[in-house]
Amino acid sequence: MARDDKLIVSKNFDKTAIADIIERFKKMLGRDISFTIEKKPDIVGGFIAIVDDVTFDGSMLAKLESQKAMYPALNAPQRKRALPEVKDAVKKEYFEDFIKQQAAKIDLGPQIYSSGRVRASSDGIVQIEGLAGCRYGELVLFENDIYGMAFNLESGFVGAVLLADAELIKEGAAVKRTGMLVEVPVGETLLGRVVSPLGQPLDGKGRILVDKKRKIEMEAPGIIDREPVSVPLQTGLLAIDSMIPIGRGQRELIIGDRQTGKTAIVVDTILNQKHSGVICIYVAIGQKASTVSQVVKTLTDAGAMDYTIIVSATASDSTPLQYIAPYAGCTMAEEFMYGGRDVLVIYDDLSKHAVAYRTISLLMRRPPGREAYPGDVFYLHSRLLERAAKLKKEHGGGSMTALPIVETQAGDISAYIPTNVISITDGQIYLESELFYSGIRPAVNVGLSVSRVGSSAQTLAMKKVSSRLRMELAQYRELAVFSQFSSDLDASAKEMLAQGEKLTETLKQVQYTPLPMAHQVIMLYVVTKKYLIKMPGKYVRMFHSRFIDYMETNYPDVIRYINERGDFTEDLMQKVDQAAAGFKQAFIKEFDIEEH
Repeated sequence: MARDDKLIVSKNFDKTAIADIIERFKKMLGRDISFTIEKKPDIVGGFIAIVDDVTFDGSMLAKLESQKAMYPALNAPQRKRALPEVKDAVKKEYFEDFIKQQAAKIDLGPQIYSSGRVRASSDGIVQIEGLAGCRYGELVLFENDIYGMAFNLESGFVGAVLLADAELIKEGAAVKRTGMLVEVPVGETLLGRVVSPLGQPLDGKGRILVDKKRKIEMEAPGIIDREPVSVPLQTGLLAIDSMIPIGRGQRELIIGDRQTGKTAIVVDTILNQKHSGVICIYVAIGQKASTVSQVVKTLTDAGAMDYTIIVSATASDSTPLQYIAPYAGCTMAEEFMYGGRDVLVIYDDLSKHAVAYRTISLLMRRPPGREAYPGDVFYLHSRLLERAAKLKKEHGGGSMTALPIVETQAGDISAYIPTNVISITDGQIYLESELFYSGIRPAVNVGLSVSRVGSSAQTLAMKKVSSRLRMELAQYRELAVFSQFSSDLDASAKEMLAQGEKLTETLKQVQYTPLPMAHQVIMLYVVTKKYLIKMPGKYVRMFHSRFIDYMETNYPDVIRYINERGDFTEDLMQKVDQAAAGFKQAFIKEFDIEEH
């Protein structure tokens, strides 16, 4: 479809001035040109010429906008002086006298940029004719200051996704290239805030003043820039820290059916970072707004929002915003990582992210593959998760730990998206519905869960008390199934069943109550030394709770040493043995417990 060349002039241009402009363009282009003339008072002064796919904007309005664009780069005193002028301009609604006065202060030539027109618009997907030289992922600007992102580069047109209300874009609307890829604000000022994937505040706490932005698509650190994962990232969950340890810089998948406690695990992990110096970023993708609100309330009540950023693209937000949300959260995390800080970023969840990408791809008429996902859906998540790393000291020494969440259907971990993400990550924590509904929470299936970093991401104290834990639990669960078919068990089998029951009870944990490392070590030591093997299971958790309080009061040096040094020496073990023996007798007597 051919496009007409257009000349837009302000109302004070007469026929002579218009003829002069046309003559200049003929000389510049070396050919005859026929303009469609349009008078537009809004541009105040000057003219805008659209020739082929290029726009020459020499209007006074463009000069003012260029000056306004400089305001964020000013220092604080300059910005303070400049802002009242902008507010005044808004009040006057760009009255001519103000605009002419401001535009006269700067001397800018015409802005020249590639432009186009909307050919078709539906479901947030726009086909644009023109935009010569447009790049994949580039921001394009529509009329009414609405932004989009170039997504498909076809022969003859550009396919773009809208990052705002699609209803405001009509056929024939003007579009121009910005020359910029999608960027988001980054830095300390985002801490404690709930923002959109574009960095816009959603919490009603006012503007966020930031002086720095980063592109949402960045290359992952190379192998040479990384160092092995060795520093633990404590989740505060005994079942995970003891058997499926997570290290700073690791990518650990959390996978399971809906309503099995996936979000609860990551919220507990955020709560446990309160005194660790780790910055947390929670990215909600396609979640209900009420779910995100509950997470915000939980973190706020616990004082965890001080070191947390929440990036929210809920189910009611547009599909493109859900698509860019995890990349935006990752970019915010990278700013801290390259600054030498440790960051935890959570993607909740990537299965909804894949669905959003599939929706966009099908609307763009990309060929579908398995389960209707496009062929590059693996690259969608690999280029995101590979950005998590533990950097060498010469590159800042920071780390980014990624905890992606994937939802399964009826426990099927062999589906397309789960297998893709499993192959990218360094292990997975599998949550099982059957365990969850039987009261074992967190409902971690030890047999299907694994951390490929292993004990490298554990403290020495935790290694000493948890080395046989996974094997004992596996043996217990296998024997428990067998014992259903036989009542004739020998003494060793009965002992194994009793010990397995106490281990299972010990690993149960109330939601939003993460445990310090020292508490975990002492609890595991007591149960693995079989102090509780003859005690009825219903008293196990109460015993642990009271015994920890007893240790805090009477042996604070033991707690302090384990937390600070990360070791559990023979001397400390003797102190715990002495304390446990005495406390157990008092506990049995207080509750009149009969051991069996």
